[in-house]
Formats: sequence, C-alpha cells, structure tokens
Amino acid sequence: MSSWSSDQEVDDMVEEEVDSIVEEIQNHWTQSEDPQLPVFRRVHINRDREGGHNRLWSDYFSENPTYTQGMFRRRFRMNKPLFLRIVNSIEHGVPYFKQRRDATGRLGLSALQKCTAAIRMMAYGSAADMMDEYLRLADTTAHKCLEEFVSGVINLFGEEYLRRPTAEDLQRLLNIGEYRGFPGMIGSIDCMHWEWKNCPTAWKGQYSRGSGKPTIVLEAVASQDLWIWHAFFGPPGTLNDINVLDRSPVFDDILEGRAPRITYVVNGWQYKMAYYLTDGIYPKWTTFIQSITLPQGQKNQLLARYQEACRKDVERAFGVLQARFAIVKNPALFLDKAKIGKIMRACIILHNMIVEDERHEYSFYDPSEFYQGEGSGTSHVDLSYSTDRPTNLHNIMTMRNDVRDPKMHDRLQKDLIEHIWQKFGATQQ
Repeated sequence: MSSWSSDQEVDDMVEEEVDSIVEEIQNHWTQSEDPQLPVFRRVHINRDREGGHNRLWSDYFSENPTYTQGMFRRRFRMNKPLFLRIVNSIEHGVPYFKQRRDATGRLGLSALQKCTAAIRMMAYGSAADMMDEYLRLADTTAHKCLEEFVSGVINLFGEEYLRRPTAEDLQRLLNIGEYRGFPGMIGSIDCMHWEWKNCPTAWKGQYSRGSGKPTIVLEAVASQDLWIWHAFFGPPGTLNDINVLDRSPVFDDILEGRAPRITYVVNGWQYKMAYYLTDGIYPKWTTFIQSITLPQGQKNQLLARYQEACRKDVERAFGVLQARFAIVKNPALFLDKAKIGKIMRACIILHNMIVEDERHEYSFYDPSEFYQGEGSGTSHVDLSYSTDRPTNLHNIMTMRNDVRDPKMHDRLQKDLIEHIWQKFGATQQ
C-alpha cells in the first residue's frame, strides 16, 4: 500500500512539474518579442474582412468609385462589366464563392474579394500572402480561391470560349484569310514554353532541355484578332514542335470526319483542305504553309514577306497572353502539374473572353472589310454537311494521308506564290 502511494505521489509531482514548465514557456513566448521562439499555439488574427469588402467596393464598384475605369482595366486586365459578369456566374455556379455566415453569425469573405484575389494573382503573378493587406484573406485562402476560380472558369465558360471553330467561325476565318492574300488559311500555329520552377526532381530530366530549366509546352492556334482556337498544354519541354504535333489533337476533327467541309480556289485550282501558317520546323503537309528560306526572285520574296507577317498572329497572341496574365510568364510555383494545366486553360479562356469584349476596339479589325458577300469570294463552308457521319479505320487513314500529302503542299505553295503576286505584286513594281 505504501509502495502504491509513493508511486502516485511521484506521478503527481512529475505532472505538476511538466505543467509548470509548459506554462512558463508559454508565458515567456507570449511576453517575448523574440521571433526565433517556436510557436506553441495559434494566434487569432482579426483581419476585418467586412472592412476589406467595403474598401474594395468603394474603390472600384460603387456609384462614385475612387479609381477610374482605365485603372480598373489595367489592374483587373478586363473591363468592369465583363468582370462582374464572371463574378456573378461563378458566385451562382461554384458553391465555394457563395458568401455564408460562420457559427457566430459573422459573414465570410464575399465573392468579389475571392474573385479579385484570384484575378490579381493571375494578372500580377504575385504571392498569395500579398492579397492579405488589401483584401483581408490569408495565403491559404488565397490559394484556395485561385484553384476554385480557375476550375469555375473552365467549367462555366470553357465550352464556349475554348471551342473548335463552328461552320460560321470557319467562314469568317476563311474570309479574313482570303482578304489577307491566303485563301484557305484559318490561323497560325506555334508552341510556347512555360517554366516549371518547382518541377519534381525525378521529372527534371524529362522536362529540361539540355542544361536549361524544366518547362511545359503549350501548342496553340490563333487568328488575327488574337482569339486562341486550339490549346494543347502538357508535353515536356524536351520535345520540339514536331514531337508536340505528333501528340496533339489539332487534326482529330478532320481525321474523324467531324470537321465542316470547305472549298476555296487559289490560282484557278480548287482545294478542300484548310491550312495553318507555320515556321520552318513544321513538316511539309497539306495543312501547313511555311515561309521560303532564302527566297530567290520577287515572287518568292513577296510570299515570304506576307507569310511571315501573317504568321506573327500566334506570336502576338502568346505575348498578349503573358502580358495580361503574368502567372504564365513567371515560373510556375505549383508542384501539381494538373493545377498548372488548369491555370493555363483558365488564362486562355479569360483571354478569349477579353478578346470578344474588346474586339470592336481593335483598329486593325473591321469585320465589314473581311466580310465577303455571298458568291463574291472563293472560300466557302458547306453548312449542310453532316459532321456526325460514322468513321472507320479506312476513312481515318485516307484523311491522314490527305492531311500529310507533301505533293499537295508543294502545289498549294506554288499556287499561293502566283496568287499573292497577282494580288499584291503591282504595288512592288
């Protein structure tokens, strides 16, 4: 009995001593200003999120805002009506952005605060905790806002703003191409690299070219108004444009018989396969038209000049995309490649939404100039053609051979040389 009592007394003494030590350490940490001391308990920070929302509303969204429309356009990368449309759609379409009350009845962050934090991180490529001082939300919340925002943009707007061209879209693109001297041209294609700073060590050899830094490749097709019609993102940076093309679904609609049927005339010959303008690395296929290396003669020089000028559309699209959203210009900080892919996809969708909203302001883009009255142009899309016809292996292989026919490429290029000389050659003499 005495042995049991002595053991109990020892345990009680040890417990009391431990409690006193913990209390002393906590008191010392609370009273000390030394930042090197470890944190033993979470400190509540009253961020005044209601004040953050009121300040944001007063600065940009009130009837008499502090900052002008031009400043809003520069800081949010889009006009205010478009931003409010996006916020309204996401607030009603994504549960995370609905403002709720917590257990104490206090309102949480508003949809404006969350969407503003996400768009600022995308526009400036800034760290998440930079949103805290103005918008009043923690860095983990800002990261969550960004992830939910890009997913919401993809789910709500991706089908409309990152779609394949419809028959009406193709007719407009063909009219534009014919006006610029390239009948049958529906855009230009190229690749862009996005550096992946936090690429897993095991993957760096796959994603790094030579001694460079790891990158992820984006293949895109863009038209003159900078609309991006096709985006294929994800191949490792060690692949060149041809390797990426082998993996790309850019011609899947044609091979599977789902693309609208088109016809156009160049130099008196009729063709049935639209094409993209490319740089010299792409293969000599029917669907690609490159410039001429070291052109000899005025006709070849004229084709090279116009082809290189028109092919810059995709380069301009890449430049505008990176200027609007610095997050895709700066090295990617996420470890998860799927999250990086969603960010890139959402940036392209927002880019296309901005293009649609501001297209009428482009000095070089006048639809009335490109529109050709019925029967006045040589490029036509068969609107009655059914794209739901069944396909089989024989049809797919036939279409594949047509797409990759080098003889048809050479013939089309020669006809384009003559066509451009007839259209613009008089001004060169």
